[in-house]
Amino acid sequence: MTTRDESLFAGYGGRMLGSLALAWAVLQLGRFLLSPLLPAIIDDLGITTVTAGFVLGGFQAVYAVVQYPSGRLSDRFSRAALIVPGLAALTAACLLLASAVSPLLFAGGALALGLGKGLYAIPSRALLSDLFVERRGQALGLYAAGTDVGGVLASLAALVVTGAGAAGLGPVGTLVPTVPGLSWRAPFLPVAVALFVLGVVYVRWNRDPYRLGRMDLGLGATVRRLGATRGQREGLVAFSIFFFVVGAWVNFLPTYLAQGKGTSEALAAGLFAVMFVVGIGAKPLAGLVSDRFPRRAVGVAGLSLAVVALSGLVLASALWAVTGAIVLFALGYKSLFPVTDAVLLDAAPDDNTGGDLGAARALFQGAGAFGPVYMGSVAAVADYTVALTGLAVCLLASAGLLARGLVRA
Repeated sequence: MTTRDESLFAGYGGRMLGSLALAWAVLQLGRFLLSPLLPAIIDDLGITTVTAGFVLGGFQAVYAVVQYPSGRLSDRFSRAALIVPGLAALTAACLLLASAVSPLLFAGGALALGLGKGLYAIPSRALLSDLFVERRGQALGLYAAGTDVGGVLASLAALVVTGAGAAGLGPVGTLVPTVPGLSWRAPFLPVAVALFVLGVVYVRWNRDPYRLGRMDLGLGATVRRLGATRGQREGLVAFSIFFFVVGAWVNFLPTYLAQGKGTSEALAAGLFAVMFVVGIGAKPLAGLVSDRFPRRAVGVAGLSLAVVALSGLVLASALWAVTGAIVLFALGYKSLFPVTDAVLLDAAPDDNTGGDLGAARALFQGAGAFGPVYMGSVAAVADYTVALTGLAVCLLASAGLLARGLVRA
């Protein structure tokens, strides 16, 4: 379904973009609460960084596995038939995390979060692809910026929980209220309520029928189509490597700053927020640029900047230098998200948009699931410098593969 009016902020398309992006922002708030609060979770539940890495890797693995069937079934059923159950599962997951008093409950909440996110992520993107064609990159960029809105809110919530006053943030710290004795579980309850409300709003605005169809996954044909040419195969590998790096970076950045750079947990949460503040602008801008220039070229530029910034972060010791490196890294790697989705959706046939996107993102997120496992394990066996050096090498390999495809094109 393609509409003639592709207004980003008005009409039915604008309402759907706004509601889907807001729901994405709130679910990402719940997801990203796990990262800045991870040191507190580790201490409270008495688990190790390796165990935490496996739990977060499990979340990522479930998210990855669910994406293909949810995308394919949204093509065979309807987008709404997957989006609504996804929001319901996310609500239940946040309620479970809000009551997690043991490692088992924490792991169960994280896995349920992966299930709900997997049900929601592909059908919502596919619906936007239906509604926006000429402005697809911009629409996906605005949607993807919801990740960063959620990340900022998660960082602020973590500051409240961990105590901004102890962060050494100066005047900025006084703007964030401190609630003594507040548990890391507390922020998940309002997230659950917000997801429920947004689910009701989506149901009221939605015009998509709640239609069920034949359970035909067609995985073999989808995989063959995605890897039909050498350029496509190299693109899949490049994006998979990138998502591996993202899985390691996002889950362990606050812990790295606290343990590897010696910052307080609250300051680490504040620096974590900086990355998302940059992403709020970087993603829509990258989507806009990728509508006008080759998408892969935008990806290569972003990855190259991320390599330079990551190298700077490893070498940096002063707070201003650490902050600058995080800003540049965010500017580089955030640009890849709308580019990745748009590249896949441009090539997908109309009758299998969700299936192709879901299969590819299942591969990417599956690779991403190994990121936190890698980071937690290498940091425990060696140190964070070795782990981050490995990530820089991965980014270089990803940029090289995308550049090869660009040259052949």
